Amino acid sequence: MIRAKPSSALNMKAVHPMPFDFETVVDRRHTNSVKWDVADNELPMWVADMDFQTAPAITEALKKRAQFGIFGYEEVPKSYYQAVADWWATEHDFRPQLDWLMFCTGVVPAISSMVRKMTAPGDNVLVQGPVYNIFYHSIENNGRHTLASDLVNHDDEYLIDWDDLGAKLAEPLTTMMILCNPQNPIGIVWSRETLQRLGELCLKHHVLVVADEIHCDLTLNGQAYTPFSSLSTEVAANSISCVSPSKTFNVAALHAATLIIPDENVRALVSRGINNDELAEPNSFAIPASIAAYTQGHEWVAALREKLAANQRQVQQFLTIELPEVKLIEAQATYLLWLDVSQVTTDSTDLATFVRAQTGLFLSAGEVYRGDGKRFLRMNVACPTSELTDGLSRLKAGIEAYQERNQI
Repeated sequence: MIRAKPSSALNMKAVHPMPFDFETVVDRRHTNSVKWDVADNELPMWVADMDFQTAPAITEALKKRAQFGIFGYEEVPKSYYQAVADWWATEHDFRPQLDWLMFCTGVVPAISSMVRKMTAPGDNVLVQGPVYNIFYHSIENNGRHTLASDLVNHDDEYLIDWDDLGAKLAEPLTTMMILCNPQNPIGIVWSRETLQRLGELCLKHHVLVVADEIHCDLTLNGQAYTPFSSLSTEVAANSISCVSPSKTFNVAALHAATLIIPDENVRALVSRGINNDELAEPNSFAIPASIAAYTQGHEWVAALREKLAANQRQVQQFLTIELPEVKLIEAQATYLLWLDVSQVTTDSTDLATFVRAQTGLFLSAGEVYRGDGKRFLRMNVACPTSELTDGLSRLKAGIEAYQERNQI
């Protein structure tokens, strides 16, 4: 099975100049940015928000829409769904049927809605920790129980414990599994064989699969993502996939996402939930921006992938030479790096707090992702080279100061 592995496998070759600008530092302070709502001396490298301006085609589409000057109630046109289907066909060798597709205003709101609509209070919703922390909120804030079948870290490779997963799926109260594909925060790109096996287990035990595939376009170093809805007909029919341009193009505030639901009956139930929760109506900018992204964004995303891979190589080179006590788990996708700090501390929350106070570097403590997250920090490297270089320098200074403090 292909899983996240130690970073020694990273290719260190040079990267050719890119056709788009990923090096200009844009000052985002005092712009109502969640990420950059920090002190003046701080450098935020935590939340999944890139410090790159979006694809030029999107900006042009937004300008054109703004110039129209009327922003009344809007519908989702067929051209939106066609753009989504065409993108998946071109980028991922899979074309979903148009009637499988459903617009919604965000992946997380949709997951919360589906937890409410497709499970009952008190049910188990299964996840594989360490995993995106908001899943736990969507489950527990809605009166359901989180049931974890945590990934097993074996010699720095994360594996599924199939016996544990099967036993927990078989529990009578387990009715839904939320899958992260590709996986956040570890960056695993699940293979088709693994997904099919997992899907067959869920089908056997009558557990609905909700696949969060929001990072699917950001695969690295030749990895290829497998859409869950492209699996066997029976397995795909027992699934809902959540996709969006938000991470790919850094347009989260536009509030646009798509649900891929092959089964008609599942689709009807989800539609009722999405509409009851008022998540089905687009704002004036969501549709034109999404269509521009999916029809004109291929070259920009290809260049972005190169930049993200280069940034990961920079991190690996730095850690190897300057900070060998910190180990990088190679990300096969996403721009979120999983840093093993177990040689420094067993409490990454304490370390993250100290590093931020000492140096201004703001990283995510791994504990919030549960599983073995207390041994890890998560670092967002979707930024210009100068910012990344600054962040790595701060990381080294912070960890050295932390070690010095603990030796006293």
